[in-house]
Amino acid sequence: MSAFRSALLFSMLPLFAGCQLLNLQSSAPAKVSTAGMTRMQGTLTGDNGKLLFQPCGEPRRYVVLDRGNTAILQEAAGLADAQGKVFADLRGRFNASKAEGGDGQLDLHQWYRVERTGQACEDPNFKRLTLHADGENPVWNVNVSGKGMIIDVQGQPPVALPYLEEQLPDGRFNLSSEANGQRVELWVAPQRCVDSKSGALRHLSAELRINGQAVRGCGYYGGSRND
Repeated sequence: MSAFRSALLFSMLPLFAGCQLLNLQSSAPAKVSTAGMTRMQGTLTGDNGKLLFQPCGEPRRYVVLDRGNTAILQEAAGLADAQGKVFADLRGRFNASKAEGGDGQLDLHQWYRVERTGQACEDPNFKRLTLHADGENPVWNVNVSGKGMIIDVQGQPPVALPYLEEQLPDGRFNLSSEANGQRVELWVAPQRCVDSKSGALRHLSAELRINGQAVRGCGYYGGSRND
């Protein structure tokens, strides 16, 4: 067992015990509203039996408590780099008051992305996007903003299109566009998705259809979408 995985495991054992007790009391806990919560990106690491989150560009580190039962321990452990760190895109309540072993506390309720550390903190497009989706075979990606969506498929020039968004049951939605005789649709669902190439985890599954031909992939909300 790696040092990172071990540190994460032991930091979360009290939480697991608490979750089991809660489940005995109620089999259908009420859904927690994310109103008033903050979304941040940064790095997760295990340190002295605690799981710590350090936001991008900040020196502060927050002790993470997995209030939303997101399974962040399991999700992060397999993606750690040589320094025992992973990049994470999270939402929760940040308490800046001093916490033992950190500079504050994060009551975590949702994750959007968990991936190996890289340049995600420096992504210049994140804040203006409402949605990003990508996949393999062939390589493709879609960037969506309030101005339209840009579709980039391997072997073809990028195409910028206007779109209509249709909300569907269970948090699903569809983006569609018709231009130059082509029908383009992007179907999105709130479902854990693993990138087939990098192993990165996303909170959305996605399917891109161009004239009825479908390719599958994963996605996540950009910084300008308030979910």
